[in-house]
Amino acid sequence: MAAKAEPRYKIAAQNRKARFNYEIGEVFEAGIALTGSEVKSLRTGKATIAESYADAHDGEIWLINANIPEYKQAGPYYNHEPKRQRKLLLHKRQINKLLGAVEREGMTLIPLKLYFNERGRAKLEIALARGKKLHDKRETAKKRDWQRQKSRLMRQKG
Repeated sequence: MAAKAEPRYKIAAQNRKARFNYEIGEVFEAGIALTGSEVKSLRTGKATIAESYADAHDGEIWLINANIPEYKQAGPYYNHEPKRQRKLLLHKRQINKLLGAVEREGMTLIPLKLYFNERGRAKLEIALARGKKLHDKRETAKKRDWQRQKSRLMRQKG
C-alpha cells in the first residue's frame, strides 16, 4: 500500500462529532483573530471546539464557546479568557453567503477543525450544516458498521 501524504498543517483542535450530528454542506476556511497567549496555547494542542458554534453580530461572524485554555507561562496580566468570543476573518462575500444561509434556510455554522496552515497562521474550517434527526444518526451508524463488516469480509476472503 502507498503511504498517505502527510498534511502540511498542524491540527490544534478537531470537532469529530460534527459529521455525526450534522449534515455538512459547504465548507469555508476562515482566519481567526487571536491574542499572543491564545496562539501559544493552541500550539500545545489543548483547545476544544466540540461544543462551539459560529454566530453573526453586526455583519461579522464570531466563534462562540470555543475553549482555548490559558497559557501558563504568560502570567496573569498577559493571559486571555478561555471561552471568550473570537472574531472570524472572512471576505464580505463569504459573510453575506453564510448569513443568508443561516437566516433563510435555517442552517448552522459549525467549526470542524482548528489548525495552523503552512505559513503558521491559525485557521478555522467552518461548515454550513443542518442538524440530523435521531433516525438519521441511526442510519449513519448502520452504514458505517456495514462498511466495516464488508471490509473485514473482503480481507478474510483474500
